[in-house]
Amino acid sequence: MLRRRVLGAGVALAASMLLTNCGVVSSQVAKAKDAALHQGNVGRYGRLTPQELQWAKVAWRYFENNTNPDNGLVNSFDRYPTFSMWHAADYMAALAAAHDFGLVDTREFDSRMSRLLKFLNTMDLSEGSLPSKLYNSMTGKMVSYANQPGDIGWSAIEVGRLLTWMKIIGGRYPQYQEYFDKAVLRWNFCQVIDNCGAMFGISRENNQRSRYREGRLGYEQVGAAGFAAWGFDASRIWDEPQIESVTIHGVRVPYDARDPRSTGAPNSALTMPYVLMGMELGWRYPGRIPGAAATSGSPDYRAMAERVYQAQEARFRKEGVLTARSDYQMREPPYAVTDGVFVSGYPWNTVGADGKEYEKLALVSTRAAFGMWVLWPGEYTDRLMQATQALHQAERGWFEGRLEQSGAALETVSLTTNAMVLETLLFKVRGRLMPEETKSGYFARKLDDPFARPNQCLPSERPMCMPAATPVPAR
Repeated sequence: MLRRRVLGAGVALAASMLLTNCGVVSSQVAKAKDAALHQGNVGRYGRLTPQELQWAKVAWRYFENNTNPDNGLVNSFDRYPTFSMWHAADYMAALAAAHDFGLVDTREFDSRMSRLLKFLNTMDLSEGSLPSKLYNSMTGKMVSYANQPGDIGWSAIEVGRLLTWMKIIGGRYPQYQEYFDKAVLRWNFCQVIDNCGAMFGISRENNQRSRYREGRLGYEQVGAAGFAAWGFDASRIWDEPQIESVTIHGVRVPYDARDPRSTGAPNSALTMPYVLMGMELGWRYPGRIPGAAATSGSPDYRAMAERVYQAQEARFRKEGVLTARSDYQMREPPYAVTDGVFVSGYPWNTVGADGKEYEKLALVSTRAAFGMWVLWPGEYTDRLMQATQALHQAERGWFEGRLEQSGAALETVSLTTNAMVLETLLFKVRGRLMPEETKSGYFARKLDDPFARPNQCLPSERPMCMPAATPVPAR
């Protein structure tokens, strides 16, 4: 009897060890599969945990609440009916993530994407050339910042980011690429980008029209990448940016060297453009072979991103101030806030659209915290997530962030922040979002036809990049 008990115990122990070993092997296989799915080998990776899936569900609730059932457009803020090209890109990112996570099925995904495609192929264009800065999300018509009918011009940076997401979705869902191609072929590019990649916006206010050079370090590269993905030569913007640096807590932080007194825009160091470059592009110019940037003399944007991140962690280590800074918008004055590592000559400065300083609006940004968490795994970003993961309402979505001075939640609920939560989680699962290569389709065939030039300054209609002429003054 004793011998049988000993043998039985031995068999049970062996079975237990076998199951344990099988569990370890199974876990290792799953981890290897997750790593293989993750393009670029940067940041956190792996399938979503139950908690992360819940974060995604909260973010997607914003889109369920704020989608217009008639035209499929999504409000820029909770219950506020405006929609921009930046928001169109954010919406595509959110929709791709929601489909990937099973929050929408293929039928709903197609329905939502089809309505967005219809809008992009039929929307009124500013001056008949390019998407306007703002549309009413109920009517789909161009509006002013006061949400009144009108054409206020276009933003080259926002058009550029929309172009990026048209390529990302077209690459991942090829059945839609033809319709993105047709939307882009409606546009006239003669005034928005020159032969060397400099981008220009148009402002139409008070019966006056002005054309201005658009973009500052970070967002300028984000916008230029979208044009490059469609064949425009924007390499000069990536390879020859005007950069200065300032030492903050021992970290050399890069910022735009152009004088804000002549440009009208602050020379800031912000988190979000580098996060977008990392997640969407792998910090490299679209189509450029990995490693080619270093030999061409282009700056190392990944290293620049690291320094913007490291300065924020260093501030926490030295001052005890939890920091996740970037720009954001509000529904009340000052409306747009530039909240950066470095802004207008000072570290940790917070400046409104009116040019005034707003120290009390310094924010631990939800979208910056998520972006830093996914790209720079570690103790500090885990701490950031502990401070921000409760900043939401399950029935509304994620808040904009937590005010640095008081710790109070800034309870603004926006399309961009909720889309960013979903995009960062999609990056965790999939890695770099821009496909390495995209197949040529309708757009490429139109460009290749020498007998059907539409005179819209498309890539095939342009001369090679030449030395710049007298520049248009920046704003």
